[in-house]
Amino acid sequence: MLTTTGAFTGFSVSDPERARDFYGRVLGLDIVDGGMGGISQLTLPGGATVILYPKENHEPATYTVLNLEVPDVAAAIRELADEGLEPLRYDAMPQDADGAMRGHGPDIAWFEDPFGNVFSVIAD
Repeated sequence: MLTTTGAFTGFSVSDPERARDFYGRVLGLDIVDGGMGGISQLTLPGGATVILYPKENHEPATYTVLNLEVPDVAAAIRELADEGLEPLRYDAMPQDADGAMRGHGPDIAWFEDPFGNVFSVIAD
């Protein structure tokens, strides 16, 4: 069996400075410049880390790259709307007028970062 000492994940962005602003200022996450050619490190609540790396030919991930646990999904939707973000709508998901899916597990709403990567706010 593989012996590991930790783990992290990562995803690409096309503009490291804009990513630091979005993930730090808009989402309120702890993000630092990794000092390696535009790589940044997010430290999530609970201590997990995510590496954001620049990619010239960036293509948005085809999956949700980050799920942010929040105490109130409706309040999070309003806060993100104040930053100009609107929930994504999925035909296959029963979402309410606010864009949240409720009653099928934890309440959840999906958004895109400035690079087209999908993240969610999900009830903790």
